[in-house]
Amino acid sequence: MKKTFRGVLAAGALALTAQMGVASIGTAQAADDTIKVGILHSLSGTMAISETTLKDAMLMLIDEQNKKGGLLGKQLEAVVVDPASDWPLFAEKARELISVNKVDAVFGCWTSVSRKSVLPVFEELNSILFYPVQYEGEESQRNVFYTGAAPNQQAIPAVDYLMKEEGVERWVLAGTDYVYPRTTNKILEAYLKAKGVAADDIMINYTPFGHSDWQTIVADIKNFGSAGKKTAVVSTINGDANVPFYKELGNQGIKAEDIPVVAFSVGEEELAGIDTTPLVGHLAAWNYFQSVDDPANTAFIDAWKAFTKDDKRVTNDPMEAHYIGFNMWVKAVEKAGSTDPDAVIDAIVGVSVPNLTGGMSAMMPNHHITKPVLIGEIQDDGQFDVVWETSGLVVGDAWSDYLEGSKDLISDWRAPMSCGNFNTATGKCGGAE
Repeated sequence: MKKTFRGVLAAGALALTAQMGVASIGTAQAADDTIKVGILHSLSGTMAISETTLKDAMLMLIDEQNKKGGLLGKQLEAVVVDPASDWPLFAEKARELISVNKVDAVFGCWTSVSRKSVLPVFEELNSILFYPVQYEGEESQRNVFYTGAAPNQQAIPAVDYLMKEEGVERWVLAGTDYVYPRTTNKILEAYLKAKGVAADDIMINYTPFGHSDWQTIVADIKNFGSAGKKTAVVSTINGDANVPFYKELGNQGIKAEDIPVVAFSVGEEELAGIDTTPLVGHLAAWNYFQSVDDPANTAFIDAWKAFTKDDKRVTNDPMEAHYIGFNMWVKAVEKAGSTDPDAVIDAIVGVSVPNLTGGMSAMMPNHHITKPVLIGEIQDDGQFDVVWETSGLVVGDAWSDYLEGSKDLISDWRAPMSCGNFNTATGKCGGAE
């Protein structure tokens, strides 16, 4: 979590190829002699700050697998596209990867709106997407594997921590104005009220992508926190808007001991290159931090710095999610003896691979994985000190127990159910009725 909100400028290296629409990086120009892997991450626009590093992580994982001999006797070839933080363009680029470039699987997306944009494409063309970022739940699609956190693996435990450990009674739910923050905050609002929090003690605010003028909003937060009750900010602010948000917190003297902020979309990469001094003590909830002391994590960090040839490059949670998802895909392909999507989808449920926090993560029948939950405190070097963690792994829940239309739904993609929204009350597949 450290040094330069560098991602917005990182598209330069791929500028020429991005204009052409596709950058193909791998061992061949490719026909049937390679297995193609699609990488669908924004390398320009407001989300490049977060997504560019995930493209690099995937290139490293593919390179490492090729050094091990590839997969099914073939080398892997990365096909990189830049959807440029343009949500409809994600669908267009996904179709291009699957139909034109003939990739066997795609690793990509960050925002939920980009994921929602591509879902119909993966369903229509029957391809596979590994989605590596925390999200709002309320979804389970046969062609998608959700390796980031569901709300019960991040948002709910973070709120519980603030209630129990920090004594928080008033809540600011601040997010970027799109589906992930709105749905997550809907779940959190219902959860807080179920815990006895009054409506007057919940303040909800949304801002557009790339929002830069935080003076009034931060002043409102400061005022809201002056009512004599311990107040916290739960932040689902995404992308480069986080830079001026945290800067304004410092400008207005809001310290962690007064109004702590717990972020769900700020990690090592987002903190890179900014002055973290005013942020010390603020929190983030993830399932991985670079600071985790584990041999597997140490080896991963060393490999990352060697691959990027940059000792200052940091790792983060969505990178670990790609690490887990990629290794699950490799193991499922080997198990199936094929990259055929139907064969891989059937083979991957139950597959277990090492994570980077010292355990094993498994793919569950609802296409979510098991993960530990960690709360980290920002340090002055831009890293996180883990102050709390679950005692074991948490199974990702696709459907919230706190929303009326979701609490009766389960997901199980194994036969004979093969349903992402089975209603246990009606005994039917198809969700709420």
